[in-house]
Amino acid sequence: MAHTPEELAVLKQAIYDKLKPRRRKFIDKIGYDAWDPFQEPMDPLDLREDASRRTGQQLVSEFLASQRGASDEFAKGAWEVCMGVMSGSEKHRGMYAFCKWYKDLLAREGIEADLGPAK
Repeated sequence: MAHTPEELAVLKQAIYDKLKPRRRKFIDKIGYDAWDPFQEPMDPLDLREDASRRTGQQLVSEFLASQRGASDEFAKGAWEVCMGVMSGSEKHRGMYAFCKWYKDLLAREGIEADLGPAK
């Protein structure tokens, strides 16, 4: 339900009047005009999506479903790499690049690599 600017001003003043003195002091410090008691909440970080429009939880769940017998330690590693890759961490980009390079190296040398979960 949309309010007119006049109604919002009255609501804002009513909220301010009901505040405890300590909270009022904070608002006075930032400035009453700059204070917005009606601002929208920020999106939680856990709802970040990657290029495929999946959350980290969805990606890791799909990945682990494809890995039979994955241990808890394996799942923790997958989660860590997922979060690192989604956030653009240089450390995790390096880990990803190395894994790709290593897999290609083994393929070039004719060595079959089973990099899946430990059996």
